[in-house]
Amino acid sequence: MLVAVAVAGLVAGVAGLSIAMVAHKRVNQVADECGELLRRRLQVAGGPVDERAVRDVAIVHYDALKEMSGLRSFSLALLDSVGDGVVVSSINGRTETRTYAKVVQAGHPVERLSPEESHALRAARLGKGPVVSMDDPLPDFGSGDRTSASA
Repeated sequence: MLVAVAVAGLVAGVAGLSIAMVAHKRVNQVADECGELLRRRLQVAGGPVDERAVRDVAIVHYDALKEMSGLRSFSLALLDSVGDGVVVSSINGRTETRTYAKVVQAGHPVERLSPEESHALRAARLGKGPVVSMDDPLPDFGSGDRTSASA
């Protein structure tokens, strides 16, 4: 009986330690990313920079359709220093191409974004562009977009 309690305590302790290590790593990652965003924002505030000029750019190439390979489709984020801008996507197939433009205000999309569009937006805001891959690790700060509650 005592051994079972000791083993259960050991398992709970190891599980708690593992969770704490993952949480600690995530907190450090978020703090680093926030610090980088703040440094980039202070660069704009400290100098004669046009806040409306396009500053943050990222493009993600991907295969949007099963019938097409070669990374022919793309999502492009173009943002100013306060995070206002647009995400433009081009979905290319064999017989047609579709183009979409979605507004971004203060770093948040006005309408729902695809995973590729979200990746381009995060990469642009973090200064990771101009070219990023869907395989590039970028933090996902949760569903902080304004449309997640309404969609």
